Amino acid sequence: MNLPASDYRCYRHPDREAYISCQRCERLICPECMNDASVGFQCPSCIAEGAKSVRAPRTIAGGLVSANAGSVTMVLIAINVLAFVVQIATGDRSSGIYQHGAMQGYVVADGDYWRLLTAAFLHASIPHILFNMMALYVFGPFVERALGTWRYIAAYLTMAVFSSVFVYVINNPFTVTVGASGAIFGLLGIALVVLLRAKQDVRTLLVLLAINAVISTQGNISWEGHLGGFVAGVILGLAFAFAPRDRKLLVQAAVATTMWVGIVVAVVLRTHQLTG
Repeated sequence: MNLPASDYRCYRHPDREAYISCQRCERLICPECMNDASVGFQCPSCIAEGAKSVRAPRTIAGGLVSANAGSVTMVLIAINVLAFVVQIATGDRSSGIYQHGAMQGYVVADGDYWRLLTAAFLHASIPHILFNMMALYVFGPFVERALGTWRYIAAYLTMAVFSSVFVYVINNPFTVTVGASGAIFGLLGIALVVLLRAKQDVRTLLVLLAINAVISTQGNISWEGHLGGFVAGVILGLAFAFAPRDRKLLVQAAVATTMWVGIVVAVVLRTHQLTG
């Protein structure tokens, strides 16, 4: 490039001398504007333009790869812990948010449908919340990384409600049910499908599921909620992991919509049964 000495100026900073050209646009750039490229240097404008043509990395489910995978799980844990603190402060299980948020069939049938979700953020005791939060801490980040932020949030809420609907339909309507375990069993269901899709060894997870299945039939544990959450997780996991690449969002949206339609139909029929 043969120019008068006065013309050797950076195109972004005309007051600065420049003797190096951008490899893409060939405009002169000063040291501040020089970005290392595979060959020579590129200016900030060309770097930004090139970034637009690079496809963002995607998870197996088609979501954007999060730079802070696990952050949503930490928020969910914080919400559960905060709810438990408020629960203790407002009378534990005798009053306060527990009485207004716990799952109980006949109360839901009277119109308290929000309990189908809020029950998943309440717990009956300290060991109860500790066990559930430990499980969420262990399995949540893995599923969050596999799905991406928004799919993970949608899946968790869907599994929480789906679990409560199983309880609503099957369980004694006078029984009170709370806990995040239904949604957590859903995470296990998604993890199982994702690992199978990746052709990973799932024997340890299957043993863990078997142990928890046995535990679920003991004492006052809601096996209905656990089963409902796991079924929801497997269904969503299949949609996330096996949907065709060119139709991932369409298939996943169709599956989620079908599940929510099923939730509404089941709630309406059970409510009619209990109130009719």
